[in-house]
Amino acid sequence: MQQAHRSGNLKQSNKVHKSRHRSKRGISAAVKGKVNVKEIVRRNRHILKKDERRHQALQIRKNKREEVLSKKRALGGNRNPPFLVCVVPLNAQLDVQSALVILKTCSEGAVVSQSSNGILHIGLPNFKQRFSFLCPEIDNEFSLLDALKIADTVLFVSSALDEPVDDWGEKALALAMAQGMPTPIVVAMDIEGVHPKKRTSEKQNVQKLVSKWLPEEKIMQLDKNSDGLNVLRRIGNQKRNIIHHREKRPYMLAEEVEYAPDAEGDSGTLKISGYLRGMPLNVNSLIHVTGLGDFQMSQIDGLEDPHPLNLNKENTKSDTMDAEVTKVSVLQVADPNKQESLVSENIPNLMEAEQTWPTDEEIKQANIDTKKKVKKVPKGWSDYQAAWIVESDVEGDGSEGDSENEDDDDEFMSCEEDNSDQEANEADNDFESVTESEVGLTDEKYDATIDSFEEHEMLKKLAAAREDQQFPDEVDTPQDVPARERFMRYRGLESFRTSAWDPKENLPEDYAKIFQFENYDRTRRRVFKELEESLVNMYGFYITIHVKGVRQDLWKAFTAANPNAPISVFGLLPHEHKMSLMNVVLKRTGVSDEPIKSKERLIFQVGYRRFIVNPIFSQHTNGSKHKYERFFQPGSTCVATFYAPIQFSPSTVLCFKEKKNTKLQLVASGVLLSCNPDRLVIKRIVLSGHPYKVHKKSAVIRFMFFNRDDVVYFKPCKLRTKYGRTGHIKEPLGTHGHMKCVFDGQLKSQDTVLLNMYKRMFPKWNYEDCIVTDRDWKGSDVLME
Repeated sequence: MQQAHRSGNLKQSNKVHKSRHRSKRGISAAVKGKVNVKEIVRRNRHILKKDERRHQALQIRKNKREEVLSKKRALGGNRNPPFLVCVVPLNAQLDVQSALVILKTCSEGAVVSQSSNGILHIGLPNFKQRFSFLCPEIDNEFSLLDALKIADTVLFVSSALDEPVDDWGEKALALAMAQGMPTPIVVAMDIEGVHPKKRTSEKQNVQKLVSKWLPEEKIMQLDKNSDGLNVLRRIGNQKRNIIHHREKRPYMLAEEVEYAPDAEGDSGTLKISGYLRGMPLNVNSLIHVTGLGDFQMSQIDGLEDPHPLNLNKENTKSDTMDAEVTKVSVLQVADPNKQESLVSENIPNLMEAEQTWPTDEEIKQANIDTKKKVKKVPKGWSDYQAAWIVESDVEGDGSEGDSENEDDDDEFMSCEEDNSDQEANEADNDFESVTESEVGLTDEKYDATIDSFEEHEMLKKLAAAREDQQFPDEVDTPQDVPARERFMRYRGLESFRTSAWDPKENLPEDYAKIFQFENYDRTRRRVFKELEESLVNMYGFYITIHVKGVRQDLWKAFTAANPNAPISVFGLLPHEHKMSLMNVVLKRTGVSDEPIKSKERLIFQVGYRRFIVNPIFSQHTNGSKHKYERFFQPGSTCVATFYAPIQFSPSTVLCFKEKKNTKLQLVASGVLLSCNPDRLVIKRIVLSGHPYKVHKKSAVIRFMFFNRDDVVYFKPCKLRTKYGRTGHIKEPLGTHGHMKCVFDGQLKSQDTVLLNMYKRMFPKWNYEDCIVTDRDWKGSDVLME
């Protein structure tokens, strides 16, 4: 009897015919009891009908429209602060006052006033809007950045007669893009002075030059009163760019500043008046004054608006609210019990680990033992090595050994046992510190713009960076010092990615002075939520902040160095004054091809704060461990780690480098990553050896070590080769550092054997707060905290 055919898994299944009408029984038979997962989830949800879906869409559209209109109505008027416009020329030779004259006279009903610090206020009753114009200094990078931090709109002014964009204009555009561009507007002046047939081409020329930086911006003309009205209308109606690091904090521009010294005379109270913007301000929190530092507030006063918009409407809601503000002279008074402290560092208890107190006899014995003892050790030996030499009880006992060693005095040196940590500090630096040359300039007629010492140091740095790029992390094994002592702080890892490393292990003393969050992201979300739910909102009020504890000498130095610099005030969020370990992601700019070495002195601007640190660099990768980078190479991206006050992301980061004979240079820009001290920055060193004899999978390796004890010490470590082989040390051969190794395949004669070792790196505590902003960061004296 023939067996029936049974279809297997590869049987062809044709597409089922889709009929318009199927019975419920036919559908259930086709489905065979299978239920869609989405249907299970939506079983308890109400299925909207067609009319209900249409109604829901209308409600969503209406809510979005009302939200947009409420934001638009909040701009302008007496209740809200005026539009703050930063006027920046794209040519250093261009005078922006001519542009301001056109804007002042563009409307007959314009209300024009000026603050004591040079801020121009223009109110247009027909627009129901107010405008404030701020002009930072030319060729002053930090003055420009401070103005752009708080500006709502940046007005770039160019000229058709001169060069539209010069070096200063390119630098201003680059700084604005790196820090966070406010709403940009580009205007071209002097087009009326060009021949009518060439006006279009000149305007297109300016458009082409600016489009490299702002491709979506259309050039506007500013020569007549009608052009001025068009510019003001566009400033008041365009969509504002959101700069996150200031939208999450209260901030204001100082319209009036008054310093009142205390009776003692050492410090005083600084009264800063201006329009409050951003989030609500709490008098018990701390504030950051650009160029002066962090301070506490004593009280906040509400004043009458000195630049009102004269509208012909009475009994409006905004007028009644302004009347309420004028009646209240004191809005908030600080509570000493609730006020945040200015303490930024934790004070560690050095005796916390002590359990017993030494007796008098132990102290006397310790004083006897600490007396310096002189003994002979070989030249070049450290205190650690000298401690293992057995010394005689009696010095100069007249034995025969003394006369025999007289001829060997040249090979030995006297070593004093003391408590100095100089050698220990040198070991921590891993011989990477470069001694600076003390050679000065002997020729007085030598060109002052060239520094020979800087040239030689740059040559050395370029050579070291090129060598590190060609042979990453490779280190020569010293022949005079045992490798087990030279690399005593390093360890081997089975896998850099998966091997465990405790972040709380062997921490330096500086970690006892910093603060750490249990969860940085969760704390940041909680702080932002509490700030948004604050009931006291003084947005748009003209207020006076009483800043207490401002040193008199500091204020005099600030006013002398920066007579016309804009003063901005930022309210600090909780914990933002305390020190921690900050990690920022940086990307090199195309301005300089010079490599930046780790622990090199750099100027950082993170959000509203500016300071000087010596960061360490590491790779921006996933995982718990991140490889330490000796150099920040051009065209690369890395993470810089340094000690700095806590700041909640998002915040933009700018990195500047000081030049001895030139201006500051923007070398990198990026964003704030986190304030996490547990981020593991691991330095890797690679010891290399070469095959001496190869037999199948085993080989004799030399030149990696130079004594037998080192081979035995590093025997557990894993080996790899540049051609992809892996292996391990089997046994030492002889006494000169040769070793027999076994690999997973036969080595090639030209292959190189590598041994990886790792050590955790920590930055140095060298934070310097720039408490006086520059007229001249370029070499002038700057007060540091």
